[in-house]
Amino acid sequence: MVQQGSRLKGIVFILGAAFFFATMSTFVHLAGDLPFLQKSFFRNLIALLIALVALCRDRRPLNVVKGSIIFLCIRCMAGTIGIYGNFYAIDRIPLSDAAMLNKMSPFFAVIFSYFLLKEKIKPVQACFLIAAFFGAMLVVKPSMNVSASLPAVAGFLGGMGAGCAYACVRKLSTFKMNGNFIVACFSGFSCLTAVPWMLLRYTPMTAGQLLCLLMAGVCGAGGQFCVTAAYFAAPAKEISVFDYSQVIFAALEGFFVFGQLPDHLSFIGCAVIISMGIAMFLYKRAQER
Repeated sequence: MVQQGSRLKGIVFILGAAFFFATMSTFVHLAGDLPFLQKSFFRNLIALLIALVALCRDRRPLNVVKGSIIFLCIRCMAGTIGIYGNFYAIDRIPLSDAAMLNKMSPFFAVIFSYFLLKEKIKPVQACFLIAAFFGAMLVVKPSMNVSASLPAVAGFLGGMGAGCAYACVRKLSTFKMNGNFIVACFSGFSCLTAVPWMLLRYTPMTAGQLLCLLMAGVCGAGGQFCVTAAYFAAPAKEISVFDYSQVIFAALEGFFVFGQLPDHLSFIGCAVIISMGIAMFLYKRAQER
């Protein structure tokens, strides 16, 4: 049984992570008209440096066994797709919509866990997944105008990539692989994939833009540390639902900083996805009890 103090600490940390990730998106948007690959490079570079420092201070074994390498590679590729899709969407649709599409990741994690971990999807969970998908379509609003729909579709694919990455992390935990090593590999891989673009299409930045990207990296790292601390303090079944507060933080920052206001379909879609997230959370909690 989780003590009340530990549960409260976990909630505080998960709320802190949600705020950091929402603020990261704000700084990414504030960086202005820069290629999303260039923005993600600097964000991942900060995360890589922090992960390497943590890895050097961590004396735990890496546990890179033969069967874990394929899942580490998938985690790196899927995570890179996730962050690229999210960053592309951040610059082109309201922050709350981008955050909501990224929060499709828990649902995709269930789907990918079926293939990677052989975890069965129960009929009730399937209903939640279908409803969440239709909620996402209200945010995406697909149309024949590809250029108009592309940013939301990219955000949706970003959530899919993040969900696959989370499933791989869960699989890697069964190999007892060092968490700092996983973060370092993902951040390094994401940086490397952006290098060719940086060499060919680098866009000069002002001091203000560079500062915004560095702050985005710091906020992203802060979010990662808060998530780690949260799940050390309390299990996911007790606190994961509070992660949806990122959508609220993103909506508030988007409104007050950029004057963004999602349309009524996006509001309905967000309500559907959050409701399904809460329902999934309550269902898992009941099953575990």
